[in-house]
Amino acid sequence: MTEPTPLHPIAGERRPSWLASHASQRQQTAKIWQFTFLASTIFAIFTLLLLFYNILNDAFGYVAVVEKVPSESLAVNGVPLEEQTPEQLIAILQDYESAGWMRAREKEQPLLERPHAELLTLVRERVVEPEVKDLWNLTESIFQRAAIEQKIAEKHPTARLEFRSWLTPAFLTNPQNPDPNYSGVRTAILGSLWIIFITIVIALPIGVGAAVYLEEYAADNGFNRLIQTNIYNLAGVPSIIYGILGLAVFVRFAVQLTSGNLFGVVADPATANGRTILSAALTLALLILPLIIINAQEAIRAVPNSLRQASYGLGATQWQTVWNHVLPNAVSGILTGSILAISRAIGETAPLVVIGASTFITIDPNGPFSKFTTLPIQIYQWASRPQPEFHKLAAAAILVLLALLLTLNAAAILLRNRFARRL
Repeated sequence: MTEPTPLHPIAGERRPSWLASHASQRQQTAKIWQFTFLASTIFAIFTLLLLFYNILNDAFGYVAVVEKVPSESLAVNGVPLEEQTPEQLIAILQDYESAGWMRAREKEQPLLERPHAELLTLVRERVVEPEVKDLWNLTESIFQRAAIEQKIAEKHPTARLEFRSWLTPAFLTNPQNPDPNYSGVRTAILGSLWIIFITIVIALPIGVGAAVYLEEYAADNGFNRLIQTNIYNLAGVPSIIYGILGLAVFVRFAVQLTSGNLFGVVADPATANGRTILSAALTLALLILPLIIINAQEAIRAVPNSLRQASYGLGATQWQTVWNHVLPNAVSGILTGSILAISRAIGETAPLVVIGASTFITIDPNGPFSKFTTLPIQIYQWASRPQPEFHKLAAAAILVLLALLLTLNAAAILLRNRFARRL
């Protein structure tokens, strides 16, 4: 005796067996795709964690340091080098350095007028002269300490083993230095902040304005459709192409503007060139402009059309409707797209290399017409050097870049949420 066909859950009819098997097959397919999406998410998170672990692994660890003049021998009446007065530090410099070197430093800036930290750095660089003989990453330092100590005893018996964090306050405040023990990213941080600030000031208003025109004012004709197509195409152009464009237009053609010579801010016009912060910011503004336009268009398009019709019904003009109703409701989406675009600009390297960013510079930028370097450029330069100490500095600089990126993104997200709560 055959079993009765089950009743259909809605119509109360008996459901055919083929329909039941088809529904079961669809449920199995859905579970497979759900598992695939979950596995993809887990894999992406695992990859990011692995990347972050590799960075942390290189930014910390033991180092074997040999000092030309041991720090302990420079103690005065039991007072360690770090706690000595400026007068005592200057006396140490006078004992170990030539009179000509001392006169040159005094001519630059009197030693007594220099900060204690600067004098201490001079003593360490010129007198102590620490040299890293060997180094290890964080994992080796935790799990292989006994082997490390044995290796030091055999190969470098006079070396001092110390656990070093390459990411320190001094690393953030020091300029670049040929010696990795004293090199920092202050100049690169300031350069990145200058460039990103000018890029936002230029790209955000232009991008939002173009999006408002294309969505609210532009007619649906062939010319405007061509513009829209080109914007989509420009969003996918490799960044190095924008670097070539910036080199041709901003560095060479508009050199009088981007160098500051047009405004008379260059001391020697013969040495003026367009390889400045302004050129870099204009190039990155062109790079992220299509992204800002496309995201702003999507945000404006998401505003209900009924809101516009209600505004028109109350007698508002088109501009009043856009300004008072459309943009306030779209600002959350606009800022979300802008965050993504700015994040891309912060990490760009290729366009800046093309337009002539400095790989070694010790002078802090003080305006849009200054020479510059950025954190990505600095990381690239350190990572390409053969000395392992610079690889550790590159890992520390990556952590600084991530912190800067997260800070700027967090500020933009807080601003976006504040606008969203006002609606």
